[in-house]
Amino acid sequence: MNSIDLTPLYRSSVGFERLASLIDRALTGETDSPAYPPYNIEALQENQYAITLAVAGFARSELDITVEKNVLTVRGRKEQDASRNYLYQGIPGRTFERSFNLAQYVEVKDASLSNGLLTITLKQNIPESMKPKQIAITDGGHLLEHEDDAGSEERPDATNEAA
Repeated sequence: MNSIDLTPLYRSSVGFERLASLIDRALTGETDSPAYPPYNIEALQENQYAITLAVAGFARSELDITVEKNVLTVRGRKEQDASRNYLYQGIPGRTFERSFNLAQYVEVKDASLSNGLLTITLKQNIPESMKPKQIAITDGGHLLEHEDDAGSEERPDATNEAA
């Protein structure tokens, strides 16, 4: 078994601590969530994502989606129909709860249920103050000495040095 230490990621990736933690848990085999319902996470566009859960058999009224403290939670509560007499019940109709840790500045835009798939659309809105900025590099504000055409040395910043 290969062991991978992701500790350096925690120091150098501000805002992605949860992602690094999830990757770390996935690589070590630790899990604190059940396998039901199965889900996909996909990138739609830059800063836009979708989580799709397979919730066949659940109606809209039996599903609940909440967001609290950057944790998206999807709950399904299926009422058992006492009037049905199953000889075999292979279609799961159980109650479930699935949670997803959201990165900073991620908000839930909407949710839709179609053909047994619940799709939750997410958008990451990073504030302008948190976006990367290009910083210009100067020579420290000093002009370099150079010679003019006559061969004499010009020092444009000589007045600054005398002061």
